[in-house]
Amino acid sequence: MNKYYWLIPILPLLGSAFNGLLGKRAGKGAVTFVGLGVVLGSLLLAISAFLTMKGMPDHRLVLGYGEWMATGTLQVPFDLAIDPLSGTMMLVVTGIGFLIHLYSVGYMHEDEGYARFFCYLNLFVFFMLTLVLGSSLVLMFVGWEGVGLCSYLLIGYFFETDFAPDAGLKAFLTNRVGDLGVAIGMMVLFAAFGTLTVGDILTQAGHLAPEVGFGVLTFATLMLFFGATGKSAQLPLYLWLPDAMAGPTPVSALIHAATMVTSGIYMICRLAPVFTLAPITMDVVAWVGAGTALFAATIGLVQRDIKKVLAYSTVSQLGYMFLGLGASGFAAGFFHVFTHAWFKALLFLGAGSVIHAMHHEQDLFKMGGLKAKMPATFWTMLVATLAIIGFPGTSGFASKDEILYLAYLKNPMLWVIGVVAACCTAFYMLRLFTLTFLGKPRDHHAFDHAHESPVSMTLPLALLAVGTVLAVWLGWPKAFGGDFRIEAWLAPATTFGQLHGAHGEHGSHALAWGLASVSTLLGLSSAAFGYFSYKDGLAVSEARAAQFPFLHRLLLNKYYVDEGVELYLLRPIRWFGNLLWKLFDVILIDGVGVNLPGALTRVSGDFTALFQTGRVRNYALSMALGAAVLLYVFLK
Repeated sequence: MNKYYWLIPILPLLGSAFNGLLGKRAGKGAVTFVGLGVVLGSLLLAISAFLTMKGMPDHRLVLGYGEWMATGTLQVPFDLAIDPLSGTMMLVVTGIGFLIHLYSVGYMHEDEGYARFFCYLNLFVFFMLTLVLGSSLVLMFVGWEGVGLCSYLLIGYFFETDFAPDAGLKAFLTNRVGDLGVAIGMMVLFAAFGTLTVGDILTQAGHLAPEVGFGVLTFATLMLFFGATGKSAQLPLYLWLPDAMAGPTPVSALIHAATMVTSGIYMICRLAPVFTLAPITMDVVAWVGAGTALFAATIGLVQRDIKKVLAYSTVSQLGYMFLGLGASGFAAGFFHVFTHAWFKALLFLGAGSVIHAMHHEQDLFKMGGLKAKMPATFWTMLVATLAIIGFPGTSGFASKDEILYLAYLKNPMLWVIGVVAACCTAFYMLRLFTLTFLGKPRDHHAFDHAHESPVSMTLPLALLAVGTVLAVWLGWPKAFGGDFRIEAWLAPATTFGQLHGAHGEHGSHALAWGLASVSTLLGLSSAAFGYFSYKDGLAVSEARAAQFPFLHRLLLNKYYVDEGVELYLLRPIRWFGNLLWKLFDVILIDGVGVNLPGALTRVSGDFTALFQTGRVRNYALSMALGAAVLLYVFLK
């Protein structure tokens, strides 16, 4: 069976090629069959490969397919590596990816670009699997760049509109800035270790001691982290993610839940032994993650677009993941990736179900009372809402509070920032849920025509809800009396090549429960505050906005960051670009370099033409004068 595992990433690529080249002529039935079938096939093969890997003594399966690059000291194998980290991500990408594909059948069925959409969706899965399974940083970078390309295609899918192409281009260019950091980090690692194969890098890193001060590895890891801030939407490169809502809702779920935005977290976990050698980088990761979590959570408090609220929620939750990684909790950070994949995909697809029912209305202030019309969507989104606010016993509670506990052990101020961000999350999620499903309808026309989504859309919601509930089984933290089995499961990957496995600091159960009790109590109080603020309509929120107009405008306009970037960064760049264009391109290159020789040739030709009269006596006179001049010169 092993010889077929190369099909795990290749099947979605073949599906993309079929749907892109032949899908429109083959019809929607064939597009659906191929688009879903190839991802399902990858999922089944991924399960088989996962079980094979799990049965191996070292929990590591490397599939070699020859050399890709071999020049000088640079040797890059064309290998796929499956271990507990990449294997789990492989299942998440194919499993949740398949549910999103299935959901898309109902959501996009009436769209004229149905085949094109599934072409892009399949291609995205191919590149994401390449990123996850690549045994070298070079192959991982191919997937890294590929998902960036696919995000541009998917976000800008509605290319007829004004906003979608701009949003796609914004995502593409912002990610290119971060990708430069990844490229520099890879080059520095190659200079330091002489290889770009991940296993070889980690084996050599296992013999090194942590750097004291700023060194080569600190610089390399900071560059890699800078790249991660692009893909995983952290300060300062988070700006593309909220605008990614311009794409269809299944795209939002695919990009925001478990795939592209977790690429940065996955890369850091993959190189965890290297990052632990750079304490300065770990501090930067923790503080940037905490700052992003709080910053994005405050913006989500007042947004009216249901997808924009979830987008800023994603940015905030990604900040939590980086906070966990920076606190040396690689298992905790990745566990939040896993739990977030389930409940955030469920939230986005649930929001898509609501938008579908409301005839593409996304304004929360025009919703309300949908519980009676959409019971399946209501109950599944309730499960996801409880998970994301960290309700006791849910998967979100386990992963969030483990991260907060580790943050406290690193620096109590990080814990404070994380708790405040969690309170904001609890408030805006109950605000979203209450405005959508509870109370009275605020747009009676849209409400009267609202209906539950088809089975192709509600079935994925139900399956994601089950996954959200069961995910807690993998990670009840040790500090809370559990065995946190995901930490032991990921250890072969996060400690690969180390002479001595990392021993996490778990402190006392009393401290852990005390901190969790405080954060949970504050979070539930914030959730109750969100519910009571909106259960009777918009009067309370409007009064609060009138009471604090400056703060409300500041949050509603997202701290005016986009405007600031436009004014102080993009506009000067455009001005300088126009200057270079007019000065060098128009004047020097076109004017002096190209047009001036042509003009001189034309003038000289026109002047010479004055003497071409066609009269013999004029030519004879010219010859005589020329001869006279020559005689004068030579006989003088």
